[in-house]
Amino acid sequence: MNWQEFTAFLMLATAMSFTPGPNTTLSTALAANHGLRRAMPFVWSVPVGWSAVLAICGLGLGALVVAVPLLGWVIKLVGVAYLLWLASKIARSRQLGEADAARLNVTFWQGTALQFVNIKAWMLALAIVSGWIAGREDAALRFAVLLPVLLAYAFFSNLTYALAGSLLRDWLGGPAGSGRRLVWFNRAMAAVLVVTALWMLRL
Repeated sequence: MNWQEFTAFLMLATAMSFTPGPNTTLSTALAANHGLRRAMPFVWSVPVGWSAVLAICGLGLGALVVAVPLLGWVIKLVGVAYLLWLASKIARSRQLGEADAARLNVTFWQGTALQFVNIKAWMLALAIVSGWIAGREDAALRFAVLLPVLLAYAFFSNLTYALAGSLLRDWLGGPAGSGRRLVWFNRAMAAVLVVTALWMLRL
């Protein structure tokens, strides 16, 4: 792989990883509501789940998503339903910290599973496999080189958003309006997830 190919790959990975999406939105909301420590299982789950999606695409199974429209729609609909469910939980979360933990909580395994119904993750995986791996003589080597970079992007992009959310905790829990800031913040995060879900339906 020459430096031009690798540079193009980095540009795609940066754009797809750091732009807002379901993962970064959840990382922000979880850290803002429960702190960075409580958000970390989800932050770690994103690279784990996404690497599994990339491996599936690399093995050629991802082509089924493209070749069988019904399968693609199943992924979209399940993903949309899950995002709307999460949006409803976020929108109804009104307290910081442990008191409201049961309402807004995404475990490591739930975060991992989310990657399999996240059409943005499938799009990136398919684009990378088709553009940089599939049909190349050194496909295995390319996969071995690109995977750690992508794992780092997945981790640090979500960590960045989680850090931003955690820095907002004091302000969100401030005296103004008895938690009104948090309510509106969570509604905004829920709205981002709803918009993301609608965007997924159009892909």
